[in-house]
Amino acid sequence: MAGMLTDEQLANLEAADGRTASKLFLEQMIAHHEGAVAMAQTEVADGKNADATALAQKIIDAQNGEISRMKSILPRH
Repeated sequence: MAGMLTDEQLANLEAADGRTASKLFLEQMIAHHEGAVAMAQTEVADGKNADATALAQKIIDAQNGEISRMKSILPRH
């Protein structure tokens, strides 16, 4: 899945501290959320179950909101 961290990325995050750790966390979470949005968009476009597509749309909306919030925090770190 797009946005899943590699072992190297996890190790870098674990080794980081302070501002560097916050920056890595935000960058990696943004990528992770973007992967979730991509998956949910596929369900909205191609899904056959109304409940699943409605849930996918809620995920898109929530994750995009969180991505925007994380991007707004990122430049400060």
